[in-house]
Amino acid sequence: MNPAVTAVLGPTNTGKTHLAVERMCGHSSGIMGFPLRLLAREVYDRVVAIKGADRVALVTGEEKIVPKDARWFLCTAESMPDHDGAFVALDEAQLGTDPERGHVFTDRLLRRRGREETMILGSEALRPMIRTLIPDAEIVARPRFSTLTYAGAKKISRLPKRSAIVAFSAEEVYAVAEMLRRLRGGAAVVMGALSPRTRNAQVAMFQAGEVDYLVATDAIGMGLNMDVAHVAFAGLNKFDGRRSRRLTVAEMAQIAGRAGRHQRDGSFGALVEEGPGAFLPEEVLAIEEHRFPRLDHLCWREGDPDLTSIDTLVADLERRPPPGVLRAAPQSVDLAVLKRLAEEHWVRDRARHPAMVARLWAAAGVPDFAKLGLDPHARFVSRLFGHLSEGSGHIPHQWFADEIARLDTVAGDVETLAGRIAAVRTWAYIANRPNWLAEPAHWADRTRQIEERLSDALHASLTQRFVDKRTTALIRQIGVDASTLPVVIGAEGEVLVEDHPIGRLDGFRFTVAADARGAEKRMLLAAAEKRLASERTRRVDALVAAEDAGFAVAETAVVWGGHPVARLAAGVSVARPRILLDRDLDCLDKRQREAALDRIARWVAAMSAQASPALVALAGAARDPQATPALRVVAAALEAGGGIAARAPLRSSLDTLGPDERKRLRTIGVTIGAIDLFDPRLLKPRAAQWRRALLAAAGRNLMLPPDGATVLPRTAPGATLAAGFRPFAQQAVRIDLVERLARATHDARQGRAPFATDPALATSMGLEPATIERLMAELGFRSRKSDEGDRWIWQGRRAPRTAAAPPPDPGNAFAALAGLVRHG
Repeated sequence: MNPAVTAVLGPTNTGKTHLAVERMCGHSSGIMGFPLRLLAREVYDRVVAIKGADRVALVTGEEKIVPKDARWFLCTAESMPDHDGAFVALDEAQLGTDPERGHVFTDRLLRRRGREETMILGSEALRPMIRTLIPDAEIVARPRFSTLTYAGAKKISRLPKRSAIVAFSAEEVYAVAEMLRRLRGGAAVVMGALSPRTRNAQVAMFQAGEVDYLVATDAIGMGLNMDVAHVAFAGLNKFDGRRSRRLTVAEMAQIAGRAGRHQRDGSFGALVEEGPGAFLPEEVLAIEEHRFPRLDHLCWREGDPDLTSIDTLVADLERRPPPGVLRAAPQSVDLAVLKRLAEEHWVRDRARHPAMVARLWAAAGVPDFAKLGLDPHARFVSRLFGHLSEGSGHIPHQWFADEIARLDTVAGDVETLAGRIAAVRTWAYIANRPNWLAEPAHWADRTRQIEERLSDALHASLTQRFVDKRTTALIRQIGVDASTLPVVIGAEGEVLVEDHPIGRLDGFRFTVAADARGAEKRMLLAAAEKRLASERTRRVDALVAAEDAGFAVAETAVVWGGHPVARLAAGVSVARPRILLDRDLDCLDKRQREAALDRIARWVAAMSAQASPALVALAGAARDPQATPALRVVAAALEAGGGIAARAPLRSSLDTLGPDERKRLRTIGVTIGAIDLFDPRLLKPRAAQWRRALLAAAGRNLMLPPDGATVLPRTAPGATLAAGFRPFAQQAVRIDLVERLARATHDARQGRAPFATDPALATSMGLEPATIERLMAELGFRSRKSDEGDRWIWQGRRAPRTAAAPPPDPGNAFAALAGLVRHG
């Protein structure tokens, strides 16, 4: 009579594993194979509690606990022992489709049987494979105990407590955990690469409520039982060892199904609403209703290959299965390493008989825990086989000791410690091979001790990095007195009360979170308002005490600490704008507002004195009752133009200025040029920005050219006189450079005779010939070709003399030039 084979199929949270454990414990002996070392360890601990440690064995690649009288064996699928048991079970059998490990699960499904009972656990998608490959098996469907519903997309800051966030790379896991530490006080971290000791310590924090969030890789989907209410997907794409691809619906459901425990309902969702990280409607429907595409194949590779020679071994491993639902497994790492080593002559020389071929195949099966890649891993295996195939066939004691001693240090960050654990797992795997070392038990214990120390250090490092131990007690521990709740203001202005984000404080403005509703939120908001008063007081005190360098201007806004605190408005003059406090400061009391306004006013005055002193003096001259009308007209025009004015409209006023009045303008800083009047200091970048703000406050918006520009295309932004540039032909030249050219022209002129200017200055400025000619025409000169025909010469044009035109000011070369132009 054939032993019974039962396939228990269904979604997650159906108690399949629990059922198998109960059935196994009812037999005199048993073997269960699991997809993960973590899961094997979890079930091992459970069976030990039932049967006792001296009767239960744990067998994985890196760890073996096999008591003398062991009757029940909990193993990874690859490590299931060859001896029989009254009961045999295989968990997560649908992994037979996995490209890398699927052939192992398929082999166990086809070949491993218990003397009395065999149980195959898997998803409903496995049903057609069971019907085809094991037609006599009884199929038992297990419905999910609770309801799984889609909760939509939620940002990390909005995730409910007892949530697990699933990511698909270590880097993404760490990034999400770091964000949760800042926003929610911390998270536990679970990854398949963690040792059981680290994983258990992290899960214990989550289960005990020390943290309310868990960040995990898709290892969470393989039966790791935790009290999770909601599963959030950080993404829906993963790298499967060969390519980056979207998760299948069955994989999504396997992970999402971790939400809910026994008869408690669970939910799932994503972190984004749109894009590749968002669920499609048909995916949501399939997950909620547990309807997935049925499997149409399993990966297969010969499980008992011919070890007569390397060639027969490789041929057997590459042999294709007969037509049907079995498909040849893609080349896995162990086979790739074997074929790489088979190319070495010395390997073939040593592997001439079945025993040594078996040893070579066992060496090729050493997992690449550190993810080194094929070439480095093959070189390592080559060295390993070199030792296993010579002398006593044992790995040298000194080499092994030196390698693990190098790993026996707990210094370093999370990534470094995780890398050391991956490396020590390789040596633990080697130590657990029965005849590879002279003292395998000693070295297995030694590697276990090192892994435990590294695991404890990694747990401490993960906790230190991703858990904020200073997070305060929950509201329920304090009571309903909102005044006792501490308000935390984050570095980016987020306001949290007991880990609940309730708004933001930007400068002095508090913005309530969009979802702040209900009685609990109102209580938290009341607590925040009480505590924000002290924070605003601290900020206004800091503003009043701030150095001038802490302020800036953006358009008309006065900015402090990155936030607007006031704005400039039209005042009695351009140089003296009004200062209006930003409405965000209305929350302050009268004394605080007055102190803030006084400090900002002092900064504005200091900026005007430093960046635009001429504007202040011009405003005074324009309103000076002792000044002549001509001086007041010129000063008013300059002040209205922000320190720049064209000369032509002021010609009559300038002609009537006396020497003392001209001197007063020069003392203020005004250059009376041949074409324009201006203060050259206002052309510097910092002064230009301040001048722009003053003009904007007065209602004149100004486009500034790039800093350091000297010549612009005429159509470029800032190519205007208001911005300090004088247009000529198709270019605009900065007005102080125009005056340099005017001075050079004046210096080159000799009476009324034709003269030539040195072209070097204009050329160095990048002026085009048309620009030069137009500029000279503005200065009152006409051009003609020299007799030699190789240069331009200039000659003053006749202008009618006027009795009102005074002689040029001998103290001002530009005024002298202007006189020459007039009398030319």
